[in-house]
Amino acid sequence: IDLILMDLALIGDMDGLALTSLIRKNEKWKDLPIIAITAHVMKYDEIRAINAGCTEFVSKPVRIKNLINIMEKYINKANP
Repeated sequence: IDLILMDLALIGDMDGLALTSLIRKNEKWKDLPIIAITAHVMKYDEIRAINAGCTEFVSKPVRIKNLINIMEKYINKANP
């Protein structure tokens, strides 16, 4: 796995912030890039995502070219 695209509004008992925090507790995944994708676009939402362990924050509607550029940055770092 090179990165995770994490929707912060997951359905069920756990949202994307909680899942990101859980992933970060696992030593194997602590440095894995996690890109938050969300319709919540306030600065507070971005701060919460970063504090939960997200590496990047992308708001919806997603600009595909921007998302691809962010993903390539981490994929290229993982696979030089």
